[in-house]
Amino acid sequence: MEAPLQTEMVELVPNGKHSEGLLPVTTPTAGNPRVEGPRRSCVEGEGFLQKNPSKEPHFTDFEGKTSFGMSVFNLSNAIMGSGILGLAYAMANTGIILFLFLLTAVALLSSYSIHLLLKSSGIVGIRAYEQLGYRAFGTPGKLAAALAITLQNIGAMSSYLYIIKSELPLVIQTFLNLEEQTSDWYMNGNYLVILVSVTVILPLALMRQLGYLGYSSGFSLSCMVFFLIAVIYKKFHVPCPLPVNFANITGNFSLVEVTKEEAQLRVETETTALCTPSYFTLNSQTAYTIPIMAFAFVCHPEVLPIYTELKDPSKRKMQHISNLSISVMYVMYFLAALFGYLTFYDGVESELLHTYSKVDPFDVLILCVRVAVLTAVTLTVPIVLFPVRRAIQQMLFKNQEFNWLRHTLIAIGLLTCINLLVIFAPNILGIFGVIGATSAPCLIFIFPAIFYFRIIPTEREPAKSTPKILALCFAVLGLLLMTMSLSFIIIDWVSGTSRHGGSH
Repeated sequence: MEAPLQTEMVELVPNGKHSEGLLPVTTPTAGNPRVEGPRRSCVEGEGFLQKNPSKEPHFTDFEGKTSFGMSVFNLSNAIMGSGILGLAYAMANTGIILFLFLLTAVALLSSYSIHLLLKSSGIVGIRAYEQLGYRAFGTPGKLAAALAITLQNIGAMSSYLYIIKSELPLVIQTFLNLEEQTSDWYMNGNYLVILVSVTVILPLALMRQLGYLGYSSGFSLSCMVFFLIAVIYKKFHVPCPLPVNFANITGNFSLVEVTKEEAQLRVETETTALCTPSYFTLNSQTAYTIPIMAFAFVCHPEVLPIYTELKDPSKRKMQHISNLSISVMYVMYFLAALFGYLTFYDGVESELLHTYSKVDPFDVLILCVRVAVLTAVTLTVPIVLFPVRRAIQQMLFKNQEFNWLRHTLIAIGLLTCINLLVIFAPNILGIFGVIGATSAPCLIFIFPAIFYFRIIPTEREPAKSTPKILALCFAVLGLLLMTMSLSFIIIDWVSGTSRHGGSH
């Protein structure tokens, strides 16, 4: 009689050593994809590759070489997105206090979500989001995770390239001190986005490991720090209200009907109302800003690849990296939103840089800020492309070893498709708004929670234990956010209005 297959449940610590030994031996049952023996394929079980029986299994099949600092840069860059440009608009529609509360709640929830992912990966020794889906629900779970990652990150990359397409011609126009755009090729956003993709994004996307992008990620973050400094500086140099507003206000009064003193008093009253911050606001736009903030810390597809390449990986070390990255982005998000809002108050637009253009289209500092933002989003695209390529490889080439030709062709194919979408699909942001409203809640809330519930053995945490009940509540929260986001988008389409506040 053949002995029952056995499976090891291990908790990962530095260098892949076991901290808790073996859990009770279990016998696999039919229909339970979570319980697998050592006979499973080397691809589905690639988290633990044993060179020979005398060696203990390791988290990866290669030694991670990425330092703590570089990992923080990469994860912070994955979190940082174009959404920072719309957070001042979000604050204008929530008020300072409500905005701070929502931002804090989202940051804490994101950290908790990463905790669920890391704990699940530590139990089964898996280094990819899609593999967690496979271990929890078999092939359907793996495909669902891979599809969500692909759609979410393609949507994010498309939004970044769309910013390049729309902003780079304006930067060149300002550099050349032109009043209007010309028909020259270097003023055409379609040509420029292709040029940037080929000369900057593609070479970085061909890197084999994420760790190599740590330097470009650090430079990208420094560009966003420059953006933040400029926003704070401009707060003290932009008048409120803007000069054009004085003309609009004073033009509403007739000096024949009222005295100059009365007109001046009414102007001062209007000015005070326009330049007074709101601490708690609820209006028709408030509900639209909540999904924007809920997805401000999306980085979950990149967490496990970064964990894989970390030098001396451990769950605690990776959680520290995640918490530090989220904390840095939390501070930057709040300061950018606060000073952007306190500069223009209710006059702030959904894209902050457009609002500055109303003050002085040829402002040298704002020009430099535009260049910095364009640099940041350009350098973020390769980071976001990595999980998509991995998901495609998991779905289409799961039994294949690493191959440079396939690695390169997938990157070229992805960038080609995204460029075609950005160039020929005028409503691309609306299309990927729907995709983001469905895939982002799955990646941040629903999948980490249900994977955790399925993967953590009942011997360790019963189904009715507090951690698992919290995980299920977390999944329900994700479903609510998904429903709310889709509802707002549908209302926008039906009413024919647009309420974009930025996106990740």
